[in-house]
Amino acid sequence: MQRRFRQVDVFTAVPYLGNPVAVILDGDGLTTERMQTIARWTNLSETTFVCSPTDPSADYLLRIFCPTNEMRFAGHPTIGSAHALLSSGFIPKQAGTLVQQCGVGLVHLQTDDDGIAIALPPALMTPVDAATHREVEEAIGARLLEAPVIVDIGVEWLTGQVASGEALRALKPSMDGMAAIARRVGANVNMFGLDGDTVEVRSFAPNESTPEDPVCGSGNGAVAYYLRERRGTVDYHARQGRCVGRDGHIRVSHDKDTIWLGGQAVNCIEGMIQA
Repeated sequence: MQRRFRQVDVFTAVPYLGNPVAVILDGDGLTTERMQTIARWTNLSETTFVCSPTDPSADYLLRIFCPTNEMRFAGHPTIGSAHALLSSGFIPKQAGTLVQQCGVGLVHLQTDDDGIAIALPPALMTPVDAATHREVEEAIGARLLEAPVIVDIGVEWLTGQVASGEALRALKPSMDGMAAIARRVGANVNMFGLDGDTVEVRSFAPNESTPEDPVCGSGNGAVAYYLRERRGTVDYHARQGRCVGRDGHIRVSHDKDTIWLGGQAVNCIEGMIQA
């Protein structure tokens, strides 16, 4: 049957400078196997399916797939799917907010003229041993300012800081090394550096068909938790993607214990998909 389809560019207001996600707006009735087949065919880092919620407090249920497996949560697919829904005429239960049901539970979103922001799920932060610290430095070809940690917000990122944003952009990491780390510790590698008040981020997931993610919501979320642990609740602006021909912009703000991560999104393809 024909189902409504959007391809949305996330963390940008300019088409083709952000991170694309494929969104099927009528996901009800599709089997998990069929969803995975479609996600493998779109060959994007993520494809999502908007379904009817099973929790009465949610506006919708979102299932998120990369080409090889289903994910509990992901940042840019959450924002992109919300944008696709709202631009298709969807009316939420409460104006200015959305409640998404997904693998990590209920995720709350806010909408305004600046785009869509996610209340990040709670994070579990796990230190790594000295051997893993050295392995990361060897894979990226640079020293870290301090020991990295694994940050789990539904997606696990081994997150560390290099000397600056400029140093981060200059990295020529070994993808084989990144993949070996991911296989051993169960988390992909996520690096950041500071350029003044701007945070630059690079996220690497070669084991999941994404050697370098153009603009990663969950990766930026992991950085936000990392920085809050060390700097406190400092609001900031982040950029990602300039090393792969993109230029995503992410805003991070705090409201008591909640970290909000958001940005803009734009539809690039609208139509129907046979599914």
